[in-house]
Amino acid sequence: MVRASFRSVVFASLALAFAAPASAQFYSEGFEFLEAVKDRNGTDATEMLNRPGTQIVNARDITSGETGLHIVTARRDLQWVRFLLQEGANPNIADNAGRTPLILAAELGFIEAVEALIRGGARVDVANSTGETPLISAVHARNVDLIEVLVENGADPDVTDNTGRSARDYASMGNVSRRVLTAIESGDNDGDDGEGRTYGPVF
Repeated sequence: MVRASFRSVVFASLALAFAAPASAQFYSEGFEFLEAVKDRNGTDATEMLNRPGTQIVNARDITSGETGLHIVTARRDLQWVRFLLQEGANPNIADNAGRTPLILAAELGFIEAVEALIRGGARVDVANSTGETPLISAVHARNVDLIEVLVENGADPDVTDNTGRSARDYASMGNVSRRVLTAIESGDNDGDDGEGRTYGPVF
């Protein structure tokens, strides 16, 4: 009985010993990549991205769920946004709060990143955990320039958040400048031919 129990412990220990290195290595590589991104260490980041078969560009922070794209968007670093997109970063990965890099860029009013992320394939009508889309965020901020960029790239002003209100609803409120609603409605007559819109990754 004691001998059998001892064997079970040994086998379990061996199984963990063989299983741990793979997961530990994956975690370690992801952590190192995100640290390189945070430190603006282009040399180390590029070296890791050039490893055959790597998916490290989409590594996520174990605590926040943020990717490298979240990190560089938050610091308003357009050069790194473009670099990571060029390396295949997925702009539609959400963090633990349901925010994609596009949602974050809209919240910051970081229009250049909004444009780059959309060109990189970001979905314009994606919503965070409260149902707020980038366009709704832009309306709350009364950011007419951002509203125009989003509408020109196909943002739907009638998508509702968790309260049941849409960007158009918020723009129609009495305390909101008429310019905000005008910017939203400017896309209503643009037609559906997609002219002037760009989708998909840019390299």
